[in-house]
Amino acid sequence: MIDRRSFPGRGKVAILRTRPETVVEDYGRLMQLAGYREALPQDKETLLKINISWDTWYPACSTAPWQLEGVIQELQGAGYALAGVHNDTVVVDTSDGEVNNKHKYVTDKYDVPCVYTYKPGVEWIRYEPEEPFLVLDEVYPEGVYIPKVLYDSNVVQLPTVKTHVFTTITGAIKNAFGGLLHRKRHWTHAVIHETLVDLLQIQQDIHTGLFAVMDGTFAGDGPGPRAMRWHEKDVILASADQVAIDAVSAKLQGFDPMSLRFIRLAHDKGLGVGDPREIEIVGDAEIAEESWGFVQQQTFASKGQHAIYHGPLKPLEKPLLRSPLVPWSYFASHLYHNVYWYPFVGRKRVEEALRTKWGRLFRDYGEGEVVMPGMRPQTLAIAAGGLAALLAAVLWIGRAALRNR
Repeated sequence: MIDRRSFPGRGKVAILRTRPETVVEDYGRLMQLAGYREALPQDKETLLKINISWDTWYPACSTAPWQLEGVIQELQGAGYALAGVHNDTVVVDTSDGEVNNKHKYVTDKYDVPCVYTYKPGVEWIRYEPEEPFLVLDEVYPEGVYIPKVLYDSNVVQLPTVKTHVFTTITGAIKNAFGGLLHRKRHWTHAVIHETLVDLLQIQQDIHTGLFAVMDGTFAGDGPGPRAMRWHEKDVILASADQVAIDAVSAKLQGFDPMSLRFIRLAHDKGLGVGDPREIEIVGDAEIAEESWGFVQQQTFASKGQHAIYHGPLKPLEKPLLRSPLVPWSYFASHLYHNVYWYPFVGRKRVEEALRTKWGRLFRDYGEGEVVMPGMRPQTLAIAAGGLAALLAAVLWIGRAALRNR
């Protein structure tokens, strides 16, 4: 268990400016500045929670390969025993994602095994909270179950600097969302801020050490975590305090950290430091004074989700998202992101990104291939099924509305 009030590195964030020629080594220096050795007991296995927000590569969307390589190189050099951790998601194929984002190339290069929490043989056990939850006991009255492999281990979160349609920004705290919760985690979206604070409490209860390393070489604003506008920012961050690193990331992006509900709740609960005035910046401290003017925006798909979680469709939340009808939402997301947005909007942005210094570095990983999916037959087949499911859901909503008149 981590002492919430006095863990090593509490309230301290390291930040550096970097460039492709030195980024792997810069990550090692960054981690040293943030005090990873004090935060992560060396006699415990250290799990790297790799972020895959999309199974295709898009700038700032998922853990960068140089981010993963820099962390592995530093920790292996210091004698840590490592394993990667991947979760599944109903809208992203993890096996494709770790290849297309070149994570597998890096973990294979350094002989780092990976744990896939969704595969048979991985035991999930009931977590009994040390302190009362804010919401998770209400969302999951049958109990909260988490992978046993995460107990009694160090965890290093590997997020990127980006916005999010539900939480304004996403970073270290939300990176645990997929790893700790099962496929029913979408049940928490109506209370997502409180959920993230509950998950941070769980992490501090079950892990022997926590650390976060965040990549801002590319950063994304707009409707994150996928349909974003990318920006080259050449910044990397690290901290043992997940609240503090998320607060600094939020401030860099142009948001007031303490106005973001999950950061304020975590700060007020003593799980970390969210007020920038109380955070110690080490490294290239002047970067922390920047404000990039990012904005949070919604996609067509996320607007529909907000209507269900917080708007006029709220009475239909359970039948739409907790019943046999729920596959409609997965298909709707696939239809929007993979059939419309990426082929017609995102692909052009990826092609532009590949002409930048960071894009060229990404291409150099592995065999130099970059997967840029188009309108493949399997994509069209999934889209057709999704459209049918979506129409069925719309018909069901219409009938339900008529019955309630």
